[in-house]
Amino acid sequence: MRAVDYRKYHDLESYLFGEVSSRFRRNGTLSAFDFFCIIIWKANRAKSRVAERLRAHGYDDLGRAVTALTSAIAKARTDRAKMKILVSDWGFRLPMASAILTVLYPNAFTIYDVRVCDVLGNFRNAQYRTHFDALWSEYEEYVKAVRRAVKAKHNLRDKDRWLWGKSFCDQLQKQISAKFEKVSQENGTEA
Repeated sequence: MRAVDYRKYHDLESYLFGEVSSRFRRNGTLSAFDFFCIIIWKANRAKSRVAERLRAHGYDDLGRAVTALTSAIAKARTDRAKMKILVSDWGFRLPMASAILTVLYPNAFTIYDVRVCDVLGNFRNAQYRTHFDALWSEYEEYVKAVRRAVKAKHNLRDKDRWLWGKSFCDQLQKQISAKFEKVSQENGTEA
């Protein structure tokens, strides 16, 4: 048996977009370990809620639940159908559903993130849509806006990273200028 090089988990994003994406394309499913690596990467605090959501579908074994979910996604014929499985069938909210799909299909999906929404100046309310068709329509517009917003010839994933990085830099510069003393009215965090 080969020894595991645990360093690969230090940079979880590289592990996800390298090994996990490739493994999903090859196998059409994920292990519970790889699936929860996606969950932890997007929002570590959500892992217990996601496990509860999977068990609520009648699965005692998380591995079987993840296999059922991810193989259904792999069999779905359209991007819309893939998203609908996560949102309508399994109860994921847009930020997490888009993160999962971004790892599995990085050329078609991008992560819905409020930082990116703020840079784009739109789409903050997409995550609250309760009617799937409205959510999907707005998410499609969001993806188009991400593609258009960065003029450099980056792939979709790098455009998302660029926009997130811009938001991070802008926010930190404002916080430094304010000496970390003011509270932002926009997001309730220290500015």
